[in-house]
Amino acid sequence: MNTTSPPRQPGDRSAAPSIALSISIVVYRPDTALLARTVETLEAALAQLPDVAGRPCLYLIDNGNPGELADLPVPSDAEFDTVVIKGHGNVGYGRGHNLAIERADSRFHLILNPDVELNADGLRRALAFLRDLPETGLLAPWIGGDDGRQQFLCHRYPTVLDLFVRGFLPSALRRPFVRRLARYEMRDVIGDKDVVWDPPIVSGCFMLFRTDVLKSLRGFDPCYFLYFEDYDLSLRTRRVARIAYVPSVRILHHGGGAGRKGSVHIKLFVTSACRFFNRFGWKWL
Repeated sequence: MNTTSPPRQPGDRSAAPSIALSISIVVYRPDTALLARTVETLEAALAQLPDVAGRPCLYLIDNGNPGELADLPVPSDAEFDTVVIKGHGNVGYGRGHNLAIERADSRFHLILNPDVELNADGLRRALAFLRDLPETGLLAPWIGGDDGRQQFLCHRYPTVLDLFVRGFLPSALRRPFVRRLARYEMRDVIGDKDVVWDPPIVSGCFMLFRTDVLKSLRGFDPCYFLYFEDYDLSLRTRRVARIAYVPSVRILHHGGGAGRKGSVHIKLFVTSACRFFNRFGWKWL
């Protein structure tokens, strides 16, 4: 990992697609209040982008039953066009986003969770960073939780023990592992002021890509139904472009861990973890 600013790389990205920004949100039986808040804060952030070429396009991918997005409050004078993709069933998180990624005609593409709130100036700051540093293929933000405190969702490469402790042990039993988890969560370098270059893994709740980089990777690996698709995509992105953690870009994330969501999610988590380690290498302790 390198925490210093990288040298500029040559390359002409001036031939931008007709739409500068596209966004994809995958939902499955969504919390409509959280989703409405996500759309509301997205609208406010897009309103601060007067220099974006063309109207941004929001892709809403419905992995659930027909009619579940019927009451989505999209403003009539929205700053974006909305495309709803549905009827394909529950194909999983990554494959759902891929349905939008393959359609995207944009310079930048934002992968966004339906339980995220954006700061009003977040997209303006993020796009300015990407424009100034064209070697950056993926941008990750500062992430806060329900209590406003920072969530440390940039990670070093995990061990099986790291994942077990962080995902399934109650807080009282984590105390012997505090230093270990702090290292895994990169607490020694991830803060609220400094840009950090090339964290190995960033969170899929907000991933702002150069669309050409994302398309060159063919988006998410469809082998992951849920969990670890962002780990996989982060590691593959590092092979072709730089990743930047930019704390001046801020979001709130209302998500929870797999261990608090029941047996089905635990099974999906374990299945995806095995697939991830089989591909990139097992580390136990």
